[in-house]
Amino acid sequence: MSDARPPEILLSEAQIQKRVAELAGEIRRDCPDDVHLVAVLKGAFMFLSDLVRHMSGPVTLDFMAVSSYAKARTSSGEVRLLKDLDSALDGRHVVIVEDIVDTGLTLTYLQDILRARNPRSLRTACLLSKPSRRQIEVAVEYIGFTIEDRFVVGYGLDYAEQYRNLPHIAVIS
Repeated sequence: MSDARPPEILLSEAQIQKRVAELAGEIRRDCPDDVHLVAVLKGAFMFLSDLVRHMSGPVTLDFMAVSSYAKARTSSGEVRLLKDLDSALDGRHVVIVEDIVDTGLTLTYLQDILRARNPRSLRTACLLSKPSRRQIEVAVEYIGFTIEDRFVVGYGLDYAEQYRNLPHIAVIS
């Protein structure tokens, strides 16, 4: 992989920003009083940043880091917790903020861990969903875009830590 920009733009910066604003409105509609967003690092950091800027009212943030890819282009199927939350979830409205839902294994793992911490509600927002890759059915209440099974980078998503800085989503062939 060279450092050149991937050639095929799948979702433009304008498309992403419009949809993120809509998702923020949907989340706030469902959690009007208070919401605690839990971003999954590293890929969801840009999505979280834009999402929270579109939200009015009380909102708190936390971060988790998990790994199921390492430096590969396909999931290993093994999920490891690399960084846990800094705050408790008891009685809170929690939304997991994920960059992409692929096999569903990582998200199911996260939902199980967080559900055991007694939040008042637990929902998930993902920027991208690849339903054709699902190995396990998983609930995702807020979906930015449903895409085909292609390897994508940009807007926080990477390939071997490259391309996260792109303002759009692009396909690596």
